Amino acid sequence: MLTREDNELLTRVGPGTPMGALFRQYWLPTLLPSELPGNDCPPTRVRILGEDLVAFRDTGGRVGMLADHCSHRGASLFFGRNEEHGLRCVYHGWKYDVDGRCLDMPNEPSESNPSTGLRTSFREKIRQVAYPCEERSGVIWTYMGPRRSPPPFPALEWGWLPEDQHVAAKITERCNWLQILEGDVDTVHTEFLHSRIDAGDGPGMRPMDRNPRIEIAPTACGFAKGARRNLDAERYYWRIYQFMMPAFVLLPAGGNTITYRVTVPMDNEHTMFWNGEYNPLAPLTDEQRAKHQESRAVGGYAPATSDPLTKWRTIASRENDYMLDYEAQRTKTFSGVPPIKLQDVAMTESMGPVLDRTNEHLGTTDAAVIQMRRCMLNAVQALRDQGTIPPGVDNPEGYAVRSATAFIPRDRSWLDASGESLRVAPDRPLLTVGL
Repeated sequence: MLTREDNELLTRVGPGTPMGALFRQYWLPTLLPSELPGNDCPPTRVRILGEDLVAFRDTGGRVGMLADHCSHRGASLFFGRNEEHGLRCVYHGWKYDVDGRCLDMPNEPSESNPSTGLRTSFREKIRQVAYPCEERSGVIWTYMGPRRSPPPFPALEWGWLPEDQHVAAKITERCNWLQILEGDVDTVHTEFLHSRIDAGDGPGMRPMDRNPRIEIAPTACGFAKGARRNLDAERYYWRIYQFMMPAFVLLPAGGNTITYRVTVPMDNEHTMFWNGEYNPLAPLTDEQRAKHQESRAVGGYAPATSDPLTKWRTIASRENDYMLDYEAQRTKTFSGVPPIKLQDVAMTESMGPVLDRTNEHLGTTDAAVIQMRRCMLNAVQALRDQGTIPPGVDNPEGYAVRSATAFIPRDRSWLDASGESLRVAPDRPLLTVGL
């Protein structure tokens, strides 16, 4: 279990908090391009790390991420006019570009902003808080950290692929970010929460260990996790995950694709959960894209307002018990909640807005959860106390890893057997078959 102090340290992410400062060291996925569908389109509200922002796409297609409140008198830039390479506040007309520079303040007399002379103009002194953005492989990323020049972009394989090889989706969850990430590094719940008990078209309960042996191998940006289950007299079934700071997870590869997860805190009690899938060697098929879309949410998304906390929320929610069906629980699925991702949402939100971990009792199969917390605690304490840059920030190559699923002879190490297959390389197929 965690102490109350460590639980507070890990879960609080707002401005001025140590964990918020840690997340700000990294590039974070923030928006789908569909949220800013065209140049000079309407801006959109964003909430991330407890900060209210406004995103817009300017006349040239560049994405800006500005503090919500205008530097003049604090009116919201969400109401701004997106025109001619900048966002103009409608209260008094001050206009900002994607870098936060004030381009115009038409309510000021000419002497405030002389066109010649040595005196710095009033306009040149104004700088709206602005965070740099990059658009890659169908995702808009933001860097909110202290560096004037952002760190290098992480070499996540899916972040560099053509868009036809990658698909991403979002869900807003009403709970703290750590609860969600803990679920993503936990392999054991799959055999219970996501299993079926009928003989229908589902995978059914796997005829293997439901209490796997967990092994951890540190990496440059986090750790690889091997979950070992008995398969037969000669082989083990290994599911190999990757955890990368601050909150990236690769689930075990399946077929020719890898599923990834990213957990981005909106504030202490709301989280933007990213669920993506990619094929490193070829475009995704229509069937794969359709299956990924269907897995996001039963019944689709609930109606949203401009408030970012209402966006990307599933119709299935705590108010309707996530569409729990007790008859299905008795005859079809272990949980009675459809589908897989919604089952995860039901469990993590059911813990409450911020879980009190002083009351938990961890077992041997929670080894990856323990290791992830240790990674985060070590990093946030080192940043807070010594100013040590967290793992991965200046080592983008450390993110060039893959997950795997493999049948490995019992006398071989899972790390030795998977070897180079866990590293990204051109034309290298995924490790999803027996060895």
